[in-house]
Amino acid sequence: MIQKANQIVETLRKSGFESYFCGGCVRDMLLGIEPKDYDICTNARPEQIVPLFKKTIPVGTQFGVIVVILDGDEFEVATFRADGRYKDGRRPLDVRFVSQEEDVRRRDFTINAMLYDPAEKRVIDYVGGQQDLQNRLIRAVGDPFARFAEDKLRLMRAIRFAGRFDYAIEPETWAAICTTSPEITQVSFERIRDELLKTLVGPNPHKGAELFLKAGILKEILPEVTALTGVEQPAKFHPEGDVWAHTLIMLKKMVNPSEELALAVLLHDVGKPSTFTVQDRIRFNEHDHVGASLTTKICRRLRLPGKQVEHIASLVGNHMRFMMVKRMRESKLKRFLRMERFEDHLELHRLDCLGSHGSLENWEFCRAKLVEFEQEKEPLRPPRLISGNDLITQGYSPGPQFKDILNTVEDAQLEGRVKTKSDALKLIRKNFPLPPEGKKS
Repeated sequence: MIQKANQIVETLRKSGFESYFCGGCVRDMLLGIEPKDYDICTNARPEQIVPLFKKTIPVGTQFGVIVVILDGDEFEVATFRADGRYKDGRRPLDVRFVSQEEDVRRRDFTINAMLYDPAEKRVIDYVGGQQDLQNRLIRAVGDPFARFAEDKLRLMRAIRFAGRFDYAIEPETWAAICTTSPEITQVSFERIRDELLKTLVGPNPHKGAELFLKAGILKEILPEVTALTGVEQPAKFHPEGDVWAHTLIMLKKMVNPSEELALAVLLHDVGKPSTFTVQDRIRFNEHDHVGASLTTKICRRLRLPGKQVEHIASLVGNHMRFMMVKRMRESKLKRFLRMERFEDHLELHRLDCLGSHGSLENWEFCRAKLVEFEQEKEPLRPPRLISGNDLITQGYSPGPQFKDILNTVEDAQLEGRVKTKSDALKLIRKNFPLPPEGKKS
């Protein structure tokens, strides 16, 4: 990638234009991290950039942005610009093309606002980005209120970077985030969702979540999660503290989670505040089912695709079933273990245990059973012995009873009590006898 990025810079310079690496790739290079992509800035206008390359995409010519494609790799090439007035907290109404220094000074954070000259191998830093990298600080470029007014999503981006790099947020920048946080909902929930998920699946998601809470952003985008703070739990099972403390520990212990698992960790106990009762002890009756319903609403608010909504709600709605695994009949256990993407359910349970009492007994039991069933060549989804057509042939009328009959046969099959179609038919006749006039000869 870097060779191709160098090629683009060289092509622009040979044509008489200034050109540099810019943004996150410069930051990552200084931190010794291999950049995922390379952005390039230049004083060439879009109409001057396009003729220099065989394949380009005009993704934002009105803002001076062209994508150059070299051998399948995409590189964003942007003209030095200053933004005009912002109307929607996201995009400027217009831009004007300016010098490299003016371009740098309208960027979001100092650590993202450095240029790099690949020919001379030198950093061009007008805003103190290198010093802030050394001091491990997230600082807005210039006036933080002005930067956040330009794009409200920067409120969340500052926190994501603080979590990703485990940096502090500079005091004036932090004060502006806290003051401006109620305005985050001016941003579309699609963009909020994407920034939230990047925070949750990146390094130190617990830090990001805690900063979202402290800044006031969490109560604007996920008030149901803010409600977890201060909700007491029974000390016997949750020595770690309230529901929010439990959730933060789970977030901290995640290892390369999927987006669905990370969001399920954040939301798995979202039903507890509304189900809190004190009986013989603190209880949260049906909080898993209440939580699944709330999770569905939250995920839809975040504009997640239906398949993701379904999986996250399933993770939340089933997370308490692990308490019963040792008492389940074999058929019920097998049905449980064969749930779609069960590895996520298993990992959520592991994190839930590590974030509370610490016992992994039921987690280990499920893992052992999965190995046992696989070794015994007892499939969790055995081929069906009986179909609806078979039942009709036997004289049964189609209807709701069909589901009960087929489930009864599958339970017996999963428990090894029936192995053939003939066995299944005998079981059906015994448990679901036909009236005399309906029997087949």
